[in-house]
Amino acid sequence: MNRIKFFLISLILFLMLILPVVSFAASLVPCNNNSVVVTNNGTSINPTPCDFNAFMTLINTVIRFILFDLAIPIAAIMMAYAGFLLVKAQGGEAKTKAKSIFTNAVFGLIFAVAAWLIIRTILSILGYDGGWIGF
Repeated sequence: MNRIKFFLISLILFLMLILPVVSFAASLVPCNNNSVVVTNNGTSINPTPCDFNAFMTLINTVIRFILFDLAIPIAAIMMAYAGFLLVKAQGGEAKTKAKSIFTNAVFGLIFAVAAWLIIRTILSILGYDGGWIGF
């Protein structure tokens, strides 16, 4: 019985977390499948084709979401947790674990940002105008 309760609570929490993400998915791709869209105030939006630039905009949006909206807050939470463990620890193994968590959070964030900057720099050196990479 406990496993069923745990499964149902986990499923409900998962759905509560994932459904808002699915509802915002419409704004990921800037194209509207070559159809005229009429807004609430009566103005029409011209169709934009789904081409390579729209695909690259989608990838750029996902990368920015992962880097700025997920990686930075997760790193901050892990640093706060490591700081809490470090303050609570009175030496020994707990202090070593806290320092390890803090170091891994900092290196992970540095690695993610460095990878993003390296790709942006290489593309700008190669002369790409960068419309879809945020330049």
